[in-house]
Amino acid sequence: MEYGGPDGELGASLRYLSQKFTMVTPEAKATLNDIATEEFAHSEMMATIFHQLTQGLTKDEIIKSGLDVYFVNHGLGVYPVSAAGVPFSACAFQSKGDPITDLYEDMAAEQKARSTYEYLIDLTDDPDVLAPLRFLREREVVHFQRFGEALDIARDYLNQQHYFFMNKFGCDD
Repeated sequence: MEYGGPDGELGASLRYLSQKFTMVTPEAKATLNDIATEEFAHSEMMATIFHQLTQGLTKDEIIKSGLDVYFVNHGLGVYPVSAAGVPFSACAFQSKGDPITDLYEDMAAEQKARSTYEYLIDLTDDPDVLAPLRFLREREVVHFQRFGEALDIARDYLNQQHYFFMNKFGCDD
């Protein structure tokens, strides 16, 4: 489930929210803020899918589906883990404070999420699961494009000559 995994929606939302503070243009900050907000909504969608798929499972269905280890710790509650059952960790994302580095990471993250949704789509034939997964995959493509636009804006800004009244780091060097 792409709720708490390394390429999941929860990590994406926290990544973008954290990175927006060091973006160099209002447009780039707004892009990260908007996508972070949308990723939080996607987290809720993935949690809902998990809840709906597990609601009312019998003991045998839990064991057969491989959820028995998860069940021991969380019952059928929604808990952010990777598909392998590894609990969510902020170690799965980065915020370097360099707008170019962070935007490239964001573009890569969106591609990894898109790939993961494609793998999830390949594993189901349930139309009630396929529809939201396809929607989420499409949004990853849009996010990739928006981050590319933000990268162009940030790069253009950084390539311009800027004059500062004082050293931007407050140092005498």
